[in-house]
Amino acid sequence: MTEKHGNLSIDSDNLFPIIKKWLYSDHDIFYRELISNGCDAITKLKKLDMMGEYSLPADYKGKIQVLVNPDEKTIKIIDNGLGMTADEVEEYISRIAFSGATDFIEKYKDKSNDDQIIGHFGLGFYSAFMVADEVTIDTLSYKEGSTPVHWSCDGGTEYNMEDGDMDDVGTEITLYLNDDCLEFANEYRAREVIEKYCSFMPTEIYLAKENAPEEYETIDKADKRDTDTVIEEIHEDAKYEEKENDKGEKEQVEVSPAKDQLKIVKRPVPLNDTTPLWTKSPNECTDEEYKEFYRKVFLDYKEPLFWIHLNMDYPFRLKGILYFPKLVEQMDVVEGQIKLYSNQVYIAQRCAGLPRHASECIQKRIAERRLCGKNEQLHHQESSGQTESAVQS
Repeated sequence: MTEKHGNLSIDSDNLFPIIKKWLYSDHDIFYRELISNGCDAITKLKKLDMMGEYSLPADYKGKIQVLVNPDEKTIKIIDNGLGMTADEVEEYISRIAFSGATDFIEKYKDKSNDDQIIGHFGLGFYSAFMVADEVTIDTLSYKEGSTPVHWSCDGGTEYNMEDGDMDDVGTEITLYLNDDCLEFANEYRAREVIEKYCSFMPTEIYLAKENAPEEYETIDKADKRDTDTVIEEIHEDAKYEEKENDKGEKEQVEVSPAKDQLKIVKRPVPLNDTTPLWTKSPNECTDEEYKEFYRKVFLDYKEPLFWIHLNMDYPFRLKGILYFPKLVEQMDVVEGQIKLYSNQVYIAQRCAGLPRHASECIQKRIAERRLCGKNEQLHHQESSGQTESAVQS
């Protein structure tokens, strides 16, 4: 046989089921991937506005909406980012693993800082098919004169694309869940997963159950915002009680002043903190904020013994807060844990350890604290290597 050189042939019909089933080990991660894509779209639009290539409305506020509908077995993830044209849908969605983020950074690398572009609008999008039998995209690009686009795929290697009917710039992705994954359309399960992966993403994320009854709250009239929807104005007269004064005479005493209140549609509350503590400068953070952040992230009611706020730029960029918990007994903590985030997106909880350069930096900071005259208990905790940290790379 003569020598032959060629290219491996990959059958897309066989490849796509593998991508759908084994793209990630945890199927709930699709929430992270699709919400990250929405955050990227909003970040890109803001950067275009900063560079003078687009003008955002004065009242623009980037946000991600997640709508679950257990009755219809659907999940909708909606962003008001830059949207896509038909050509961009063809390029970034229909061609698997083409990174829209990489393309954007390459195009604007001389004009824009790419620090907050999270990831790859391409392969991660297909994580949706791990839980859905069908996925649709409705999108409208920010570009002047753009036509809305509707894209759909039923999990095979074919897709349909046509003119859509979306009115606002942005993207709406709808997942039609398969019967094995209906749990993700449950509002409480969705909240659990989003808070796990997206607690510190840089864009506000709102979760709601589609077609749920309207909820209301009562506020003082003085606290009304322009965005509030007022249902009813409520006036309460002052309340008085009859009391005896110092002279033994009875008189009416005001016990509750008159109130003017408003019944409004309940204000939505984001699930995430867009400015986690590690993104701030240490001199901007109070001790109470450090302690509260520790309790929130590690669910430990005890206060940490101390903490180290990391901010490294060389040989790689690393920000984080390294906490040293109090140990009542030696067996309280068997090993430390590191929660790793990249561009404020949760990546992993159990890491084997930090890179050597990071470890050296931490050891140096611990040594500095020892020189400050910490007590023997502190010395013992530092020596044990038992730590908990939230790290941003």
